[in-house]
Amino acid sequence: MVKKMKNRYAAIIDHIFFSKYTKGDEEIPFEREDLVQAAESLKISLPKNLGDVIYSIRYRTELPQSILKTQPEGKEWVIEGRGRSLYCFLLVTENRIVPNNQLAVIKVPDATPEIVSSYSLSDEQALLSKVRYNRLLDMFLGLATYSLQNHLRTTVHGLGQVEIDEIYVGIDKQGAQFVLPVQAKGGSDQLSVVQAKQDIACCQEKFPNLLCRAISAQFMAEGLIALFELALEEGMVRIVEEKHYRLVSSDQIKAEDLQKYSKR
Repeated sequence: MVKKMKNRYAAIIDHIFFSKYTKGDEEIPFEREDLVQAAESLKISLPKNLGDVIYSIRYRTELPQSILKTQPEGKEWVIEGRGRSLYCFLLVTENRIVPNNQLAVIKVPDATPEIVSSYSLSDEQALLSKVRYNRLLDMFLGLATYSLQNHLRTTVHGLGQVEIDEIYVGIDKQGAQFVLPVQAKGGSDQLSVVQAKQDIACCQEKFPNLLCRAISAQFMAEGLIALFELALEEGMVRIVEEKHYRLVSSDQIKAEDLQKYSKR
């Protein structure tokens, strides 16, 4: 059923793209009504939540291969929100957030309650839980942080509806206060540059008095957790800092590990 739905969504997006695309285009606006018209042309039943078509393609699956084949070298198509019910296929410079496999690993005593680990329903939820219970953001950023809300859905001027996986607030030793949007990916999913941009825009609009520091978290092989701090620089998402954490039982952290960490 899920695969059938993904194929249905991909067919609709493919139809919209090529009904408007001309070779050389770098920006192709469309609107929610185009989803309805595409579904009618293809004789496809639309879901009740039209927004799920866009959300799925933006964050869960790749664009159809037929669209990807039109990308020039070094560029890629993304879908950006442009306001309520307004969207745009945008050709941008490739901008990947991929863990660096050469980074040293930091062992942290695993404080995740066993009952939480036992009943986590998805990689994303398991990752967010581990970040929260082990206070990984505190360690990573050197702040006292507090989870404010997860799966925050709201609208942002010029972007339309956005969703942030989890949002934290934090404070440093000087009293400066921060808002920390967190996106999480598990398995083979890649961290989304588009989502990072919209997370920052959302926090700047909703929390104008707080300093925004955008965070991305990703599960790597064997449960390793990569954390990134991201920032916008000349329209590109840049990695400010990256750390890798492994949650272990306390007896797996040796004296030599502690000595090594103290010298970094």
